[in-house]
Amino acid sequence: MKKMQTIVFLGSRGYGTSHEAIKTAKELGCYTVLISDRYRSGLTEADELICVPDLAERNEILVRLKKLEDKGNRIAACLSFIDPYVSCAAQLSEELGLGDFSSGALALAEDKTAVRNKLKGLKSSPFFSVIDKGIDIRGFALCHAERFPLILKPSVSNGSKDIKLVKSEGEMKEALYAFKDKQPILAEEYLDGPQYLIEAAVYKGEVLIAAVIEQEWNESFIITGYAFPAELSRDAALSLTDAVRDIVQHIGIEHGSCHLEMRYVKGRWKLVEINPRMSGGWMNKIIETGTGGNLLKEVLKMQLGEEPVFHESIPRSTYARYLTVNTAGRLLHISGIEQAMNLDGIEHVLLKTERGCIVRPPKSMGDRFACIIAAADTMQHAKKAARDAAKRLRLYVEPL
Repeated sequence: MKKMQTIVFLGSRGYGTSHEAIKTAKELGCYTVLISDRYRSGLTEADELICVPDLAERNEILVRLKKLEDKGNRIAACLSFIDPYVSCAAQLSEELGLGDFSSGALALAEDKTAVRNKLKGLKSSPFFSVIDKGIDIRGFALCHAERFPLILKPSVSNGSKDIKLVKSEGEMKEALYAFKDKQPILAEEYLDGPQYLIEAAVYKGEVLIAAVIEQEWNESFIITGYAFPAELSRDAALSLTDAVRDIVQHIGIEHGSCHLEMRYVKGRWKLVEINPRMSGGWMNKIIETGTGGNLLKEVLKMQLGEEPVFHESIPRSTYARYLTVNTAGRLLHISGIEQAMNLDGIEHVLLKTERGCIVRPPKSMGDRFACIIAAADTMQHAKKAARDAAKRLRLYVEPL
């Protein structure tokens, strides 16, 4: 009896990259297993769901995987698109004898302070300092008075809700009080310049850049727009490639996917952060709309031991607009979806929320309730199409 080629996913959200990965694995002909810390009724795409209370408990997971193999499954890959389980999945892969998946480097990349210390001295590394528990906040602020404004964020954090811009000693004290249970804290130079997301993969030590996307953000550092492909001068594009390869190689990733956020400051690339996985949300849809290629499928193929092939056709100008609400409440209905979809250039209207869900003004990326993806002959036309479509959507919310 031929054993079923199986991909094991450690954790998943109800939408976005981690959710789409399960469906993509099935398209590759694989049996899919989701290991989750709770039952999720929305994740019916997986062929099998295994509930484990603590996803960081490797021994318990290994026992469950052994039972899978005893049933006739041939585990070909174990991976995660969820923080903080990326390195844990890589460790499981190594313990299962599937190969070297850079688990140590991925674990380092999950810790923002460790990343900054590792990359200290690189041209792409901005000024930073670490605030440990018990530090004299006033003394720290006085020593760094000439450095304001600064960005503060916990060393192990996830999302824009954990980012604070401080411009004075008073604002620093307020932010550190909010982070009192999340120390150590990183204080970083505020980088003033356009920001870009870079999707990359590392195969047999070679760093491959799959996409470069310009980001738009609001005052809370929540990304509200993505423009692909990013419009860069030849010199900026070449120096970006060098900077990304330098960063990834210094961290030590030899195999896997990652995404970086970088700002172009006075002709130099500066690293905002790196995450050891493909970007979440609907990033795969954005890139697929622009190129016709499925980046997520190539990432999964790479985990199965195949060389990834990124689409090299001339990309279409693609713009994704993420939507938020101004009032908190229970969602009753969304109208205008069909009208939005019928507009020229609109490729996708993607909803994260459904009737009965609680919506609120954005404090984190997770509070974005929908995404409109448009494609056109120019970026200006793609942006106009997405914004026109956004005006067609109307939310009916019952205030809390």
